[in-house]
Amino acid sequence: MKKEFFIRRFFVLLAFIMYGGFTFGQGVTVTGTITDVTSKDPLPGVTVLIKGTSTGTATSMDGKYLIQAKANDVLVFSFVGYEAQEIPVNGRSVIDIALKVSSESLDEVVVIGYGTVKKTDLTGSVTTVSSKDFNKGSITSPQELIVGKSAGVVVTSTGGAPGSNSTVRIRGGSSLKANNDPLYVIDGFPIDNTTISGLANPLMTINPSDIESVTVLKDASAAAIYGSRASNGVIIITTKKGSLGVPFKVSYNSNVSVGVPVKLIDVMDAKEFRAALQAQIDAGKITGAAINYLGTANTDWQKEIYRNAISTDQNVSVMGAVKKVPYRASYGYTSQNGLLDNSNIKRSTLDIGVSPSFLDDHLSVNVNVKGMNIDNDFSNTDAIGSAVEFDPTQPIRNGNTRFGGYTAWTNSPLTDINALPNNIATHNPVTRLKYRDNTSNVKRAIANAQLGYKFHFLPELRANLNLGYDYTDSKGHDNTDTLASWSYREPEKNYKTYSQNLKTSLLDFFFNYQKDLSSISSKIDATAGYSWQHFYREKNDFNRPWKETNGVYIGANDVVTKNENFLVSFFGRLNYTLLDRYLLTLTVRDDGSSRFSKDNRWGLFPSAAFAWKIKNESFLSGVSYLSDLKLRLGYGVTGQQDISDNYWPYLPTYAISQQGAYYQFGNEFYPTQRPNRYDANIKWEETTTSNIGFDFGLFNDRVVGSFDYYKRVTDNLINEIPIAAGTNFSNFLITNVGSLENTGYEATLGIRIISTKELSWEVNGTFSRNLNKITKLTRVNDPNYVGYDVGDISGGVGNKVQINSVGHPANSFLLFKQVYDSNGNPIEGLYVDKTGTGGNVAGNNANKYYLGKPAADYIIGLSSRLNYKNFDLSFSGRLSIGNYVYNNNNSNRALYQQMYNQSGYTSNILSAVSETKFFTAQYWSDTYLEDASFFRMDNISLGYQFNKLLTEKLKGRLNFTVQNAFVITKYSGLDPEVDGGIDNNIYPRPRTFILGIQIDF
Repeated sequence: MKKEFFIRRFFVLLAFIMYGGFTFGQGVTVTGTITDVTSKDPLPGVTVLIKGTSTGTATSMDGKYLIQAKANDVLVFSFVGYEAQEIPVNGRSVIDIALKVSSESLDEVVVIGYGTVKKTDLTGSVTTVSSKDFNKGSITSPQELIVGKSAGVVVTSTGGAPGSNSTVRIRGGSSLKANNDPLYVIDGFPIDNTTISGLANPLMTINPSDIESVTVLKDASAAAIYGSRASNGVIIITTKKGSLGVPFKVSYNSNVSVGVPVKLIDVMDAKEFRAALQAQIDAGKITGAAINYLGTANTDWQKEIYRNAISTDQNVSVMGAVKKVPYRASYGYTSQNGLLDNSNIKRSTLDIGVSPSFLDDHLSVNVNVKGMNIDNDFSNTDAIGSAVEFDPTQPIRNGNTRFGGYTAWTNSPLTDINALPNNIATHNPVTRLKYRDNTSNVKRAIANAQLGYKFHFLPELRANLNLGYDYTDSKGHDNTDTLASWSYREPEKNYKTYSQNLKTSLLDFFFNYQKDLSSISSKIDATAGYSWQHFYREKNDFNRPWKETNGVYIGANDVVTKNENFLVSFFGRLNYTLLDRYLLTLTVRDDGSSRFSKDNRWGLFPSAAFAWKIKNESFLSGVSYLSDLKLRLGYGVTGQQDISDNYWPYLPTYAISQQGAYYQFGNEFYPTQRPNRYDANIKWEETTTSNIGFDFGLFNDRVVGSFDYYKRVTDNLINEIPIAAGTNFSNFLITNVGSLENTGYEATLGIRIISTKELSWEVNGTFSRNLNKITKLTRVNDPNYVGYDVGDISGGVGNKVQINSVGHPANSFLLFKQVYDSNGNPIEGLYVDKTGTGGNVAGNNANKYYLGKPAADYIIGLSSRLNYKNFDLSFSGRLSIGNYVYNNNNSNRALYQQMYNQSGYTSNILSAVSETKFFTAQYWSDTYLEDASFFRMDNISLGYQFNKLLTEKLKGRLNFTVQNAFVITKYSGLDPEVDGGIDNNIYPRPRTFILGIQIDF
């Protein structure tokens, strides 16, 4: 009783806080109680306004309200999820109202595999992000829309280049060698997310402006309907459609943006470099001859290669219906410039969708056609490293005729600047951009038709056919000019071209049966079907390093590869609901993949889920503040067969040698054939997932949230193991060895703090924690097997700083612990003797420590949306805690030794050398491993809605957005968000300012 007393008082106080600013008129005092029309429960927090004014109040915990009104006023009663009512006062002093749940709220459905389900009837771990909740800004790919919006989903871009890719991980990676990307399903079409030559991000072919919602299937019970392609989760993208009853509408939106560099790598200027070099000469560590190579300029090379990037995005769409044929068509054009000169991507997209119905709505048809054309200009990202290293005392141009007048290090820099280039020296970063021409053109078309027929004699039964075709054609070239110092040839330039064709065909046929068994208070929804998908890939690489004057190519290399695979499946799902309280979902999929031999070709992937709508139980009927409470339990198995570099890993195949390795007999040249690696017994990788969670709603869903705990165990890992030399043309074999697990928990919370006609404020948060651990890497327990090294770094040959080892997270950092002096400065070459054996500590890998991992321990997302009259203000940000980054820029470029090379050139170094004072490389020192935890404000957006522009039908919206607004971190590098955890020449993410306008009529 005491608890309820305080809860009631709290909401009364909250009501006054929320509405205390309203003014009250004089007249009759109106009181009353507002209840739910079905449950008869009182509704707290309902907004009560006098129509046409800002005078209002909110109901208390027991649904009661009090307001001063005039006898002829009209009261407006509104609440989220309910239909608003307008009631004339007519001089009354008591007005009781029963609100009805809106049909939109009741019928809110979520798209799942091969169907839809009411949101309230979900049994698996599923989240949906709708277009109103998408991230704002200069967004070019679907992944960017949901950054920080879904718990357990981590989206990390690979950099700031136009069209750069994003790595998406749902509840951690499930594999070490196979694909860890989720399956993407676009309007019912599971697409092939194979890398497209000439395009960093395959999903950039989908225009974000055409997307209505993104649904994430996270646990096996939700995703198992997709079987072997769902071990990493499923992301379902639903595009916008036309609908009946909606008037003809034209929408146009346009934005212009300016991207600016946020931070540059801290290097020495010319004065600092001269002083540092002289200090090393005075210390006897560098020969005095080095001073002769210095110039007289003071060049900031980073400022010479970066620019402010101006970009535009234009989209126009029409939608409506002609009789019973809803339609929508859109065209989009994007031109995005990068911070590096010469980097640009131009994209044109076309999306057409029609969804007619025939035979008295017994036959429904949904046709979607998407076309894209993308032109990409790639900058030479080697310029980033060159700008850091190139001597700041050198000018941009020095009149060197061999290299177009640009400065370049030659074999005789002190006597003849026109001598041949020094091939091991740092190259002029300006020419890195100027003398490389790397462009591509990618065309893609995705089309699918979904037909559904409802039988006249049995309307509960529906037959469905889904036909799809996805075609991609890409062409490109990567040419290096004859004037380039790093690839000097005469008289022809380096010439490389490539082309690629990707084709995916789809046929799905399935039956769906839905029946309301009211006599036993039950409902069933059963689905059973067949799926066939064919994947074809063809690529041609044409490489001409140089040619002689007689036209005969020297060093030519032509490579043609063709691959295909098939996936045949049978699947079924049963949803059973009892008393609208107990829900059971059973799913099974039997997949056959051509990637495996006939003995291992088929894999069976079952799942089961149970949900209990506790709120609907009679013992909670009197708990008015509890609007929803549901328990979910799930268990299932999914598979993995996507081995990225081999489409027939079980077959012995041979590789034809490149032309440079042909054998000559007389005047003829003959290729050789070398055996590739294979394992005749390779089979499915299987991931078993257990999930327990609950959803809740408070105060009529004014507060909503969820919590999930999961455990994912992957067995028969598709992995690499070392094999004996000479077995075939590889040192490693791909086979099934090992297991790993991911355990974690995640939570979401949404609060509608204010919800009135003119003022609303909503805050949403996500929290996720994932623990990854490798549990097995050998077929038999071998205590002496440490694991295998991964994580290549720049510097030296074959150096790696990460390891996959049993008992540790994947890609854990394995480094020596640095020893520091009494002043806190690292002592070069001195590390902690972990083994206690003495001697050369750095020569014994057993002295290395496991020190962190790239994946964060905790990820928290926070977003807010505030609306006041026609204004709206929103933001979205993320907090990442516990992600570690190895600063390879410092380990490779913050060394005094790098300042001078005896072959005849000087190089700049990072200012960070003052912190370590290292002369030689110490690649495995943990001083370069940093805690890169960060908070990033992804976007802040302010908008204004014009409800009338010239005419009632013409509406508009103006908005201003800052993307990548700020980052708070202790990491010393350019950006703490580094995919894979090794920071080396990452293309900087810009801070982007966007001005946009939308017009609807």
